[in-house]
Amino acid sequence: MKNLGHLSYFLGLEITHSTDGFYITQAKYASELLPRTGLTNSKTVDTPVELNVHLTPSRGKPLSNPFLYRRLVGSLVYLTVTSPNISYVVHQVSQYLSAPRSTHYAAVLRILRYLKCTIFHSLFYFAQSPLILRPFSDANWAGDPNDHKSTTGYCFLLGSLISW
Repeated sequence: MKNLGHLSYFLGLEITHSTDGFYITQAKYASELLPRTGLTNSKTVDTPVELNVHLTPSRGKPLSNPFLYRRLVGSLVYLTVTSPNISYVVHQVSQYLSAPRSTHYAAVLRILRYLKCTIFHSLFYFAQSPLILRPFSDANWAGDPNDHKSTTGYCFLLGSLISW
């Protein structure tokens, strides 16, 4: 075995060390994703999803080639590793991978425009944080307008955020 020093880049994750802890980001991965969609010169948005938007399986025109949609959603799922702020909306658009429509694709493009302005945000893990496991959860009972199923969210902190 060979000691290669501090980890700085691994599988699209960029790790920066400081005296207080370390930062994890996927800025390079996200910045490479934007040119594939032609959004490099587009305006940014402040939120990853429009207020009161409800995606449904039947609204909008079916996409003629759903391959790009599936590839973008897969990339967004990977970006949730360091961006818990997009987890909910990425979960919403991933429900329509089998038959994506124009409204779903528009939602994906909005997420990407949001990522453009938050591209250098990162997760910070404290070096001296107490190792106390703290779970939190929330649910809205029968809140899905399509099938009236519940939506659940959770997060686990072990000093810092470790799962969501």
